[in-house]
Amino acid sequence: MINEQIRDREIRLIGQDGEQLGIMSARDAMKLAHEANLDLVKIAPTAKPPVCKIIDYGKFRYEQARKEKEARKKQKMIEIKEIRFSPNIDTNDLNTKVTQATKFLSAGNKVKVSVRFRGRELTHTAVGKKILEDFAQKLSEIAVVDKPAKMEGRSMVMFLAQKRN
Repeated sequence: MINEQIRDREIRLIGQDGEQLGIMSARDAMKLAHEANLDLVKIAPTAKPPVCKIIDYGKFRYEQARKEKEARKKQKMIEIKEIRFSPNIDTNDLNTKVTQATKFLSAGNKVKVSVRFRGRELTHTAVGKKILEDFAQKLSEIAVVDKPAKMEGRSMVMFLAQKRN
């Protein structure tokens, strides 16, 4: 809230240099802000009494936007890479997929491993579960099971994440 939007009877006022000006009425604080050609901005609305500050509102919003942008820049987006199998995968093909998953995990991504069942293969879900367990076992050096294997429609899905040191 800024300027005339502040309807509280009493507020705690902070000056433009950061000094405490004490508790006063909102009307008196508005007069001080107008004399300084600045805005009265409510900083802490939940405090008793609410805290307001005399600042340039445009500059305040610019600084806030800049801080948010800087915070977004520093956060790391974790991607989820997917590796798919069929229930009748061969050991060499499985080893190739292990190598691929190792690359994904070392890059800091999570890996979604899924076994897709087609037709009558759906009756042999135990085979798919065994394949996923073997896959997790081969990657146990660098990965930990984030979410264990579970059926989602015609696929059995498991998530792996990089092991924390």
